[in-house]
Amino acid sequence: MNPTPLRRTPLFPLHQALGARFVPFAGWEMPVRYQGVIAEHRAVRARVGIFDISHMGKFTLWGTDLGSHLSRLVPSDLSAVPVGSSRYTVLLNPLGGILDDVIFYRHPSEGELEHWSVIVNAATRQKDWDWLNHHFQGIPGVNLQDHSDTQVLLAVQGPAAEQALQPFLEGSLKALRRFQHGQFAGAAGTLGESIFVARTGYTGEDGFEVMLSPEDGIRLWEQLIQAGVQPCGLGCRDTLRLEAAFHLYGQDMDESTTPLEAGLGWLVNNPGDYIGKPAIESQREQGIPRQLVGFRMLESAPHPYRERAVPRSGYAICAPNSPEPIGRVTSGTHSPSLGYGIGLGYVPPAWAKVGSRLEIEIRGQRQPAEVVKKPFYRASHR
Repeated sequence: MNPTPLRRTPLFPLHQALGARFVPFAGWEMPVRYQGVIAEHRAVRARVGIFDISHMGKFTLWGTDLGSHLSRLVPSDLSAVPVGSSRYTVLLNPLGGILDDVIFYRHPSEGELEHWSVIVNAATRQKDWDWLNHHFQGIPGVNLQDHSDTQVLLAVQGPAAEQALQPFLEGSLKALRRFQHGQFAGAAGTLGESIFVARTGYTGEDGFEVMLSPEDGIRLWEQLIQAGVQPCGLGCRDTLRLEAAFHLYGQDMDESTTPLEAGLGWLVNNPGDYIGKPAIESQREQGIPRQLVGFRMLESAPHPYRERAVPRSGYAICAPNSPEPIGRVTSGTHSPSLGYGIGLGYVPPAWAKVGSRLEIEIRGQRQPAEVVKKPFYRASHR
């Protein structure tokens, strides 16, 4: 039986031409690096890099009083989101577990019809699509459309992102706080189709996510590369997001974890009824059994012949002098910006206080670590 072939974004030939190394990711063949993970990471922190994130799911929704309908599906109050703004939130199952983390954008209405879009994770695209369709069944006038395969999504990230992207867009980016629709200006000054530009990202730096047609997406990518913007792959996207303590769905949260356990209690502000509310309210009253924490490795200067103590997903988290693990690392890496190992993981609340000493079991040996305040890295120019 032949395995399902990996999907490719419209920019795949451009990645090949740049010498990208590819890896399978959520059913896609995606570039993991070009020049190298550390070089790409530092380019984003110091100036600007560009990512092809076209594998993400992209849905649009239309309907009367749609914000109120959407608010019944998430723990955040979407009915209060103004036109031209966005909201990061999570989809929950009836037990309060996280089905996915998503971003909703509210566009200008057309008459009585509200217009929203939502960006979802690539690995959960079909699940999210089925979930939304299921819960909108029986509600007249609600229309869902999947534009995942007809739109390219690029992320331009770094302190010089605005400077790098501005020459290729009509309209000023300086005052952009959430998102806007605009035009892409090609190399010859010709305008492409209307595009969607959001001041969002997954790196902890200033930056933009741009959604546009495949033809214009290819042109914009080529022109930004020619202008000296560093192409970046999934490898540095992961180290950047971890330094910023951004969650990765499927590792740092999933259907078995609630927003309260995952440190996302700030998303729970919906005064009305929503899926999973009884479970969330019960946890608020009774307390959570575990909590996602950030930790850093505590190590002396590395011996010339000894590897650094780098935490990885799945490694055991232990309490000092305790024979059994108290948790597991969900994400971990050596931080290129900070020079030491960092990670996220779930521990009992008694061990979640900043300053708590932990031990991470790395290749059969326990290495000292300390719970620290998140994020690990904060851009000084933001």
